[in-house]
Amino acid sequence: MAKKKVLEARAINKSFFDPVRVDVLKDISFDLNYGEYTSVIGRSGCGKSTLLYILSTMDTDFSGELLIDGITTKNKSEQELAAIRNEKIGFVFQFHYLLNEFSAIKNVMLPGYRLNKKSEEELEHKAYEALKALGIEKLAKKMANKLSGGEKQRVAIARALINDPHIIMCDEPTGNLDSKNADRVFNIFKELTEVYNKTLLVVTHDLEFANKTGRIIELEDGRIIRM
Repeated sequence: MAKKKVLEARAINKSFFDPVRVDVLKDISFDLNYGEYTSVIGRSGCGKSTLLYILSTMDTDFSGELLIDGITTKNKSEQELAAIRNEKIGFVFQFHYLLNEFSAIKNVMLPGYRLNKKSEEELEHKAYEALKALGIEKLAKKMANKLSGGEKQRVAIARALINDPHIIMCDEPTGNLDSKNADRVFNIFKELTEVYNKTLLVVTHDLEFANKTGRIIELEDGRIIRM
């Protein structure tokens, strides 16, 4: 039985003009299936973060085609793209971007408010369950600025899960963590793919982390050189 694709990148090219033309991404094509755990590696400046911005629908200025869950992102309005992002994609960044004036649970609930499909009570329940799945439900009412780095990153992962996205995209999620917390994040991601059939796409400099994922896509000078 053919695996269902959650993301399809078709001949993606991206150039900057500053003031001369620089080709940042060249003919990038690959698919991601549901439940895949994939890392993207390569030296600084090879195009990893640019690619992530395109795949997350944040950057639409490229040639080629991107499909998320079978839906093309071509010729979509910003509102339509925002709906795809909110519903189908979760984000985890190197800097967790938690709001210090909110508790952990309120931070987790924020993308749910944007999607606007659940009541406050349902959202709070779902956020608590996400924190519980990550072993930090005791921190629910704690203010974000009182959390440790590892705790903040787990809250950020819970936040990425709140809308039950198909794919979670991560930009250097362990960049600011010690090895113990980096291992913990890796195992959480592994469980998300194996138990919940989530798709993980992780841009990382951490080769030890990448080597443990199910698949590696390596970029060099804007091209895929290994997959």
